[in-house]
Amino acid sequence: MIKFSNVNKWYGEYHALVDIHAEVKKGEVVVVCGPSGSGKSTLIRTVNRLEEIGRGKITFEGQDIHDKHLNLNMFRSRVGFVFQQFNLFPHLSVLDNITLSPIRVRGLKRAEAEHKAITLLTRVGLEGKANAYPPQLSGGQQQRVAIARALAMDPPAMLFDEPTSALDPEMVGEVLSVMNLAHEGMTMMCVTHEMGFAREVADRVWFMDAGQILETGTPDDFFSKPQHPRAQRFLSDLHAH
Repeated sequence: MIKFSNVNKWYGEYHALVDIHAEVKKGEVVVVCGPSGSGKSTLIRTVNRLEEIGRGKITFEGQDIHDKHLNLNMFRSRVGFVFQQFNLFPHLSVLDNITLSPIRVRGLKRAEAEHKAITLLTRVGLEGKANAYPPQLSGGQQQRVAIARALAMDPPAMLFDEPTSALDPEMVGEVLSVMNLAHEGMTMMCVTHEMGFAREVADRVWFMDAGQILETGTPDDFFSKPQHPRAQRFLSDLHAH
């Protein structure tokens, strides 16, 4: 579904992504992990062109996402994105945050969009918060609304960029459980430091450092017998911590 071919990115002189070759199959959950500054968030943000690449090719369902004829807004409507900092509109209610894109981009009738929004809020355990505003919610509640908002577009793929990193520890579990719910049959790429989530939910783990994918494998293989010395050191540091 998502394929990276020789993808490179620079910020000035800094080589942020180095010769990335990888693919995510339809229905697969891929967790991208690695030390801070390894290029994980940059990589995931290239998929919906929040970050442009310097060289290489990325395809989504076989389509080159840098094709000059691509309708970028329509393309992004098919790739759900959940940010570290939630990025909800603070002046809109929870219900309006979720219904805005289905109405504006997909042309859904308001009643249909609102019915779907309430169904999703029930799924994420926030059915009583439809008329609340984001500043009235905890961080964990805001992130669950952000996940419901992304799901409201029925995207075939979801991208999560460190969705729990801005949360207090006691809120992490509630967001991870919603992500677990969300992935039923859906293609997902998730950048996270939550190794328990990676172990339980991922089909494959990609380990990155210095802008490269150094190792890919099943969670069992990655956590029990990592091959690359940098991955071995990363995991032993985690165990020590």
